[in-house]
Amino acid sequence: MSKQRKKISAWERYLTKEIGIEFKACLYFFAILFFYCMYQVICGVYEANILHMAEMIFMTYAMGYLQVYLLSDFDEGERLGGREICYLFFCSLLYSAVSYFVGWFDRNLWVCVGFFFYIAFMYVCAFLVYKAKRSIDEKLLNDDLRTFQERRKNGESN
Repeated sequence: MSKQRKKISAWERYLTKEIGIEFKACLYFFAILFFYCMYQVICGVYEANILHMAEMIFMTYAMGYLQVYLLSDFDEGERLGGREICYLFFCSLLYSAVSYFVGWFDRNLWVCVGFFFYIAFMYVCAFLVYKAKRSIDEKLLNDDLRTFQERRKNGESN
């Protein structure tokens, strides 16, 4: 096998990060849009502001880049320690501040506070989902390795 096939290139590493950011943006945008739509329905409004949705998707991409490149991709981390909790609160605060200043929730401070806790909960849920996925992937890889080792052992003994 050539050296080029074994080593992950810088392009592949970059592409992997970009796909992760894309996934995060979609996931978090959906969760934020859900909160926004529930707020609108509770207020008796059955329409969503397109400008607000554009701001939300822009914000989720910006936060994705911030998380991946500056905050150690904390929501996909191995553990939720002190640093990760600080990052979680920082990102939740940033989302809430933006929601207040651009008026997603009509600059209602209490709704923005509720949104802060919703975002923090969303980050904890994302952390748990990523952790479960890693655990399942680990089990599948170990099963594949055992199968490969058994085939190799049986092939050598014949």
